[in-house]
Amino acid sequence: MEYKILGKSDLTPQAIASLSAKDREELCAELRDKILNTVSANGGHLASNLGVVELTVALLSVFDYTKDKIVFDVGHQSYSYKLLTGRYDKFDTLRKKGGVSGFPRISESPYDAFDTGHSSTSISAAIGMARARDLKKEDNYVVAVIGDGALTGGLAYEAINDLGHSKTRMIVILNDNEMSIDRNVGGLSRYLSKLRVSSGYISAKRTTEGFLKKLGWFGRGIIKIILAIKDFFRFLLYRKKPSIFEDLGLNYYGPVDGHNTEDIIEALNAVKDIKDPMLIHVITKKGKGYAPAENNPADYHGVGAFDLETGVTKNGKCSYTTAFAGALEELAEKNPKVVAISAAMAQGTGLDHYSMRFPTRFFDCGIAEEHCVTMAGGLAVSGFVPVVAIYSSFLQRAYDEMITDVCFMNNHVVFSIDRAGFVGQDGHTHHGLLDLSYLNSMVNMTLFAPRDYKDLRNCLDYAVNTCTGPVAIRYPRGSSPFEAEGPLYELPEDCIKPHLASSKGYDFVIISVGRICEEAEKACVLLADEGINGTHINLSLVKPVPAKEIVELLGDTKNVFTLEEGILSGGVGEDIHVQLNRIGWNYNVISIAVENPVIKASSPEDQIRTAGLDGESVAARIKNSLGR
Repeated sequence: MEYKILGKSDLTPQAIASLSAKDREELCAELRDKILNTVSANGGHLASNLGVVELTVALLSVFDYTKDKIVFDVGHQSYSYKLLTGRYDKFDTLRKKGGVSGFPRISESPYDAFDTGHSSTSISAAIGMARARDLKKEDNYVVAVIGDGALTGGLAYEAINDLGHSKTRMIVILNDNEMSIDRNVGGLSRYLSKLRVSSGYISAKRTTEGFLKKLGWFGRGIIKIILAIKDFFRFLLYRKKPSIFEDLGLNYYGPVDGHNTEDIIEALNAVKDIKDPMLIHVITKKGKGYAPAENNPADYHGVGAFDLETGVTKNGKCSYTTAFAGALEELAEKNPKVVAISAAMAQGTGLDHYSMRFPTRFFDCGIAEEHCVTMAGGLAVSGFVPVVAIYSSFLQRAYDEMITDVCFMNNHVVFSIDRAGFVGQDGHTHHGLLDLSYLNSMVNMTLFAPRDYKDLRNCLDYAVNTCTGPVAIRYPRGSSPFEAEGPLYELPEDCIKPHLASSKGYDFVIISVGRICEEAEKACVLLADEGINGTHINLSLVKPVPAKEIVELLGDTKNVFTLEEGILSGGVGEDIHVQLNRIGWNYNVISIAVENPVIKASSPEDQIRTAGLDGESVAARIKNSLGR
């Protein structure tokens, strides 16, 4: 589709800044159209991107992206920014192999200020950039754009506390998409709103404060009286008390209509040259401009390909997530001590239905993984069985709390770790490739990696009802080739035994972990076709490694290969090697795992091939190692 403004080769920072209000309105409509058409075909983060179109156009109308730094928290609201900073021609490759990333990436563009993907990081990163600017005696602007959801993360408050104390010059945009804008009432209210955004008001405010401070204790007393009077009248007009941001040392301005580009531009121009840190509170609506996303923003947060006319997604398969959710509800029905905990991802982890069915036994802590884990420890010592459902890459944030507040105390907390292994189009910041290694290092931890839905349900039953200390169950994103329905296993302890997947001979033995067993089995079939016959053992329990049971299945072979969808260092393969040798058996163990976890956006199948974990690559590796 041809656009009047978007995609022009001469759409430079200067050209964007010189657009008329009417042209900016047209540009916003074109951006929404391009985002909708691309995401409906490729999948991606839709609601958040539709909500910040006007804000992004305003930012790029005031700031020069070739020298100023704009840091998007999380980054799944950066599509408009990418389209306006030189990536329009490649935008159709969004989230595809070798294409435009769904998140800001410095390696992709010099205009992406910081690699993002996890929440609550923008203010910290921006403070670092602002301090570097000051050390180098430069004069560029630094802006952090953070959502109200990301603001629930503790890192954001650590950064705000530092910023308010240090008075580093920068701007924080609070993108608040959960509150509606209060209607201004009365002429005085409208007058004060206009007065606050005027540069004259701000300049006069700073001059007056500076003069009064020179008067010593008397002047500081007058400042306190003026501030008290201002807060009193603000409460009368808006029924609002002073903001927490002002208490923490930031200058607060807002709220501003986040879908009125001209109002945002006016506010940005008014505050951009203030020497103190500024926070501008912008109100937006997720999914703006596309009715299905406006009405159900959670459903359109991260979506696969969907029909643009109806809004219906094209993938309705069962998944590991739904299998976990169904099993947990069955267990909670039977055991009133079971509680579930989410870090602002109830829908993503499958707990949304649980939260409605057991509302008093569900706790959503917001984007605060550390708090989730320590709170779970408190529930555990009080006699409950908390099940903490968090994505693998997000759980990394709570590493210390898992060790000190759960594992050292041997608390019975169950970690349901979704999105383990390769995740596909979200790329390397979202891969769950580190969990096997970091969980393997934790004392008292029991670790499972189920291969399919029924195995997952079995492991969860065992973790909740049989284990007494910390347990982690890691499972991948997406679907399994095996059915999801059916009751929990009658013998849940089956999950702790090595599973003999196939046995054609003992030229080699391959031990797989979790769902990657599919590729191990493919390798065995390919090698058997060439007369190389092996045995395939699959593990669900990977910590502690069931070494004695494995030995019983190894036969006479000394050629043992391990295959896991995790990093090589500290992984299950290395542990298997250590444990087999520890019980006195001298095996030639070769670990096949991910050697470079920075594998970018693509399909999970392609990422597995890139890492050399697919059946063909594994077969070639075994064949070469055996000298065949």
